[in-house]
Amino acid sequence: MRCLLMRKTPAAFGFCFFALVFPNAIRAQLVRESTSRLPQGLSSSQQSEKPASAQTPSGKMRLSQEVQLSGDSSWLDTGIDVQAGEHVLISATGKLRYSDAKTDNGPEGLARGFKDLLRVLPFNETGRGALIGRIGDQDTAEPFAIGARRDVLAPISGRLSVGINQDNSDTGDGNYTVRIEVYVPEGGAARVVAEQVNSLPGIDNSLFSKIPRRIADKAGNPGDMVNFLILGSEEAMQRVFTTAGWVKVDADVKGAVLHGLIESLSKESYLNMPMSPLYLFGRSQDYGWAHAEPISVVKTRNHLRIWKAPFTVNGKMLWVGAATHDIGFERDQRNNGVTHKIDPDIDLERDYVEKTLASTGLVTQITHFLPNSPVKEAKTATGGTFHSNGQVLVLKLDESALSP
Repeated sequence: MRCLLMRKTPAAFGFCFFALVFPNAIRAQLVRESTSRLPQGLSSSQQSEKPASAQTPSGKMRLSQEVQLSGDSSWLDTGIDVQAGEHVLISATGKLRYSDAKTDNGPEGLARGFKDLLRVLPFNETGRGALIGRIGDQDTAEPFAIGARRDVLAPISGRLSVGINQDNSDTGDGNYTVRIEVYVPEGGAARVVAEQVNSLPGIDNSLFSKIPRRIADKAGNPGDMVNFLILGSEEAMQRVFTTAGWVKVDADVKGAVLHGLIESLSKESYLNMPMSPLYLFGRSQDYGWAHAEPISVVKTRNHLRIWKAPFTVNGKMLWVGAATHDIGFERDQRNNGVTHKIDPDIDLERDYVEKTLASTGLVTQITHFLPNSPVKEAKTATGGTFHSNGQVLVLKLDESALSP
């Protein structure tokens, strides 16, 4: 511990402080081997995970392929396109050896050690060197653990990639032989998810006449534009964001400090830095969510604020959101202070929200709506400029498999 205390980095100081005060919490983080977040966010009724001795899926196998995954690479495109609802049975053998490890490891990865608390890995909830997977866009799809064998029920249609849970600059010697078998869905048809539709019932200009086009600061200065809506219960809304890897943001500095220490110990990128309150429907945001690269979280992060509307759409709960991408710092023109600078092309962040949430398989329908008098150019509450095509993203969520 003394050597860590000598390191002059915030993560090291936070680590040491928490280690001294809460040693049992550190031990709990080190021995954690399983995750409650299932691959791509499927519920226990949708996702099966079978031990090595389990039988193969009951459906008809349509494809079988074997690939070699070298220890000096992170991700491998298998060339396999899977369909939503298909079972993908993945098994692996082989060994890797890391220069600082005492023993070889297999596809299950190494047991977590103290150094792992400061490592940045593609999947923070399994060991270094473990076999992991991903279905869909490499920039937005959340990875999942595979280990030596796993039966994954594909939540979406997309390209399957397999990888090793390691940093690009910290690779192992050796390789894994990975066998992939794809089984057709029950009933033979792929699940329909994230369907692009021309319109949704109740999404019209009458609805938008009740929704302010922009959010505001406490003084009433207009800021970011409303650029997405979500139709779904509060439970479904929280599920789709957490499944897509978005992190709920702290509402105050005190909470941020505590969570910062805890999150650094769990090897998860700390995204919970406080998000300033902005206002819609006469109140500050109900939720703030963030998504970022761990190393860049202080300066850059994808983030959004979301409010529960005081009315429903055809009986469905409506969430109204504003999403922007922090890309640096600039002068706050209200008080000459320093504030985050957003990417002025805010449609890119709207699209990022769409891609990350759709990748979970928990979005049933997607549409875009251009309201009357759309916002196309404006300034944030702090004085920064932004532009848009004026369209608002609308997502309808899957309410199945939620607790009654």
